[in-house]
Amino acid sequence: MIAAQAALETKMLLRNGEQLLLTVVIPTLLLVLFSSVDIVDTGKGKAVDFLAPGILALAVMSTAFTGQAIATGFERRYGVLKRLASSPLPRWGLMTAKTASVLVTEVLQVVLLTVIAFALGWSPHGNPLAVLLLLILGTAAFSGLGLLMAGTLKAEATLAAANLVFLLLLVGGGVIVPLDKFGSAGRQILGLLPISALSDGLRDVLQHGAGMPWGDLGILAVWAVVGLAAAGKFFRWE
Repeated sequence: MIAAQAALETKMLLRNGEQLLLTVVIPTLLLVLFSSVDIVDTGKGKAVDFLAPGILALAVMSTAFTGQAIATGFERRYGVLKRLASSPLPRWGLMTAKTASVLVTEVLQVVLLTVIAFALGWSPHGNPLAVLLLLILGTAAFSGLGLLMAGTLKAEATLAAANLVFLLLLVGGGVIVPLDKFGSAGRQILGLLPISALSDGLRDVLQHGAGMPWGDLGILAVWAVVGLAAAGKFFRWE
């Protein structure tokens, strides 16, 4: 039942034009545009080496947080979640299916963006295990926050808030603009955000060949625990 629901969730996501715009088109355009045109000072080296890790982090956020929050919020509004909750599929099974759908979508995103980045001259380094741990913890953190928002706010409020957060974190989360541009105080504060921890951690590993980024992993783990615990406690099915 979980596998069938996960397949359905994935098909619905991939057939949704707005979701595809958010999860595929926007990250791809940002990667190609800012790698090809000298708009933002990304420091020494090729721009794509700086941008690719940040865009991968953005892809995770767009799927696990923004897309999931909006889709789940409207499912809750239209009574879809209430009906599914009364089906033979248990509630934990439904959430597991949604998580599986997010992971499948992210795999497709990572593959697509990696191919494009290689075509643009990307030269990644580092430990693949560290990258995998960062992506998993980032997914958990953003999923918890997305479900918390979808389960507590009205659908229209979720739509507006999720898109606003997406835009704010795109600008101030170290995805495209280096956190150094915000000054030392701003960097310290913004560095505690999950998108900053994910993008910086991926950049340290893939661009600079660093080992396990324990600090960024710790920040993501805290966000994951807090977000998932809060979502589990406050999520309303109706």
